[in-house]
Amino acid sequence: MPKPMHRSRSFKRVNRITSTGRNVLHYRRGKPAMPHCAICRQELNGISVSVKGGKSRRTNSRLFGGVLCSRCTSEVVKLGSRIEQGDMKLNDIGIKQRSFVLQLVAH
Repeated sequence: MPKPMHRSRSFKRVNRITSTGRNVLHYRRGKPAMPHCAICRQELNGISVSVKGGKSRRTNSRLFGGVLCSRCTSEVVKLGSRIEQGDMKLNDIGIKQRSFVLQLVAH
């Protein structure tokens, strides 16, 4: 039975064959994934993957920084202003963008 800390999925399971020919299960921490945009799934620029460093190094200080790419952020801002002016309705927007537009309009 593995240790309790190895029973969770925070450790990656790696099968290794030792020099004596035994199959052994090793546990490794997975590397942090590259952050990506919540709408278009493009990798975000200007954000460090490492855990080290301050908060300004790990995320952007702009609107939806660290969540949306710059192209999707500008699109959400445009849609939000069109809804506030009454040129568009909320039902005309895609589902992925709708939650971000609602956050923008609420502020």
